[in-house]
Amino acid sequence: MPMRLDLHIHTTASDGAWSPAAVALGSVGRLDVIALTDHDTVAGIDQARDAAAGLPLHVIPAVELSSTFRGRDIHVLGYFVDPAAPALLDHEVRAMGARERRMEEMIGRLREQGIQVDMDAVLHAAGPERGSIGRPHLARVLVEHGHAEDVPDAFNRWIGDVHPAFVPITLLDPAGAVAVVRAAGGIAVWAHPPADLIDTLLPGLVRSGLRGLEVYRPRANPVRAASLERTARTAGLVVTGGSDWHTPEAGSDLGDFHVTGEEMALFLEEGGM
Repeated sequence: MPMRLDLHIHTTASDGAWSPAAVALGSVGRLDVIALTDHDTVAGIDQARDAAAGLPLHVIPAVELSSTFRGRDIHVLGYFVDPAAPALLDHEVRAMGARERRMEEMIGRLREQGIQVDMDAVLHAAGPERGSIGRPHLARVLVEHGHAEDVPDAFNRWIGDVHPAFVPITLLDPAGAVAVVRAAGGIAVWAHPPADLIDTLLPGLVRSGLRGLEVYRPRANPVRAASLERTARTAGLVVTGGSDWHTPEAGSDLGDFHVTGEEMALFLEEGGM
C-alpha cells in the first residue's frame, strides 16, 4: 500500500475540534504520516508525538503562520520545524496578542450588525488547550447563540473573508512568515495560494526562501491544481497537499483525503525522510 500523508491538520491547540493526541490516535490505520499545522502555534506537537510513540504513524512538526498582504490573509506552512526555536516561540507570543485584538474587533463589528457575542464565550469555545484563537471558535459561538446553523453557515453568513465582520490578522508580511520558518530550520510552503496573487507574490517569496506550494487539496479544481503544480516545478519548488482538516462536523473524517509518498517524494527528501 502506498504511503498515505495528510500535511495540513489542525487541533485544539488552535482552531481544530480534536486534541493533538486524539488527532494522532485517530490517524492510525488511515494515515502513515501527518503534519500538525496549527495556526501560529506549535503547542500541540509534543502531545501528538507522545501519543504516536510506538505506533505506525510519523508526526511531522509543523505550523501554519499568518501573514497579511494588502489586507488579505496569506498563510505560510512550516514543515520539519524545531518546536523549541526561539523564532517560533517569539512569534507565538506575538500572534496570541494579535489574534485576541483581531477577535475583539470582529466581535465589535458583529455587534454593529446586531449580533451579540462576547470575548469570554469565544475563549470558552477555544478551550484550555488553545495556543491561539481563530474564527472557527467565533463561528461555534454564533452557532450556540442561534445566529447560524453550523460552522460553515457562520462563515458564509457572518465572518467569511468577504463579510463586514472579517478582520485580517496584522502580524507579518508573507516574506516575514517565510523568514520565521527558515529561522526555525523548516521548509516554508505557501498554503492554499490564491490564483490572483501567484504572479505578484511568488517571485519575491522564492527569493526570501519559500520552498514549496500547497497543490493538492480536497475538492481542488483539477485544472487549477495542474497549473499550480506546473508553476511550482518551473520555480524549482516542491509540492505538498493536505486536507486542512479541522473537524468531522465539516463532513469528512481524518484520512478521507490523503496524498501519497510518491506524490510527495521531493518534499520528503528535502525534509530528510
